[in-house]
Amino acid sequence: MGSTPRRTRANGEASRTKILDAATEIAAERGYEGTSIAVVSKRCGLPASSIYWHFADKDDLIAAVIERSFGRWLSAWSLGDEGSVPERVADLALNVAKALAESPDFLRLGLMLALERRPVEPRARQMFVEVRAQALVRLREAAAELAPDLDAAAVEQLVTYAMAGADGLFIAKELGGDSVDLNALFALHGRMILDAAARLAEHAGDR
Repeated sequence: MGSTPRRTRANGEASRTKILDAATEIAAERGYEGTSIAVVSKRCGLPASSIYWHFADKDDLIAAVIERSFGRWLSAWSLGDEGSVPERVADLALNVAKALAESPDFLRLGLMLALERRPVEPRARQMFVEVRAQALVRLREAAAELAPDLDAAAVEQLVTYAMAGADGLFIAKELGGDSVDLNALFALHGRMILDAAARLAEHAGDR
């Protein structure tokens, strides 16, 4: 009898994972609006009642999809401790490129939501904004370490540029497919960020 609660929890986790996998696939194909509990139920093979047992509504489900997939992406924005500054930035850029290649659904869905404007923002969009804020914190910490001469305004400008560039490269990959070498483009992006940091530092005294 002691194993029953553990088995129940395991079955519950397996069902939740199955639901999230199906929701991720459908959201990637159809976007937020095209995703529904009925479609997710059909895809995962579980009744709608099972989905509602885990998630309050569609918005709660999509927010969970984003929350589950952001960990790998967020960890990619951490600066390593070893190597020269260019090497460390190159490693960071490559890690971000790999994370996007392995888990593109998170950013694809998040950007769709971010570009929409509604009177009441979906919780899923709020989740995406919160995750990006955490990545920006990582970038600010890296910029402060690698370019200590930059003031707060310059750091903000640099990290905004870095994140915007990453978004743009991801969209370029989505549009160009296999013709776009994401790793090579992120390597170039890393070098451009270093150059931008150097230029901002040069002009620090002019402000």
